[in-house]
Amino acid sequence: MIGMNWKVVFEKNEDGSYTVTVPALPGCISQGDNKREAIKNIKEAISLHLSAMAEDGEPLTGKKETAIVAVKL
Repeated sequence: MIGMNWKVVFEKNEDGSYTVTVPALPGCISQGDNKREAIKNIKEAISLHLSAMAEDGEPLTGKKETAIVAVKL
C-alpha cells in the first residue's frame, strides 16, 4: 500500500490552515499551516497509519470506493 496514491480531502480552516483526511483510512487525519505543510504532514500520517494497521494485524484491504461530488443547495 505504501507507494500508492491516496485520495485526500483538504478543508481550509478559518485561520487559513488546512485539515486533511483520508477517506480510505478512517481516523487518518492531519493538518498544516498551508497546503505544502499539510501535504507533507498527511504523507507522514498515512505512513504511520499503515504501519500501525500492520502492527495490529489489521488487513490492508485497499482503498474504499469514494466519490467527490458538488451539491448545490
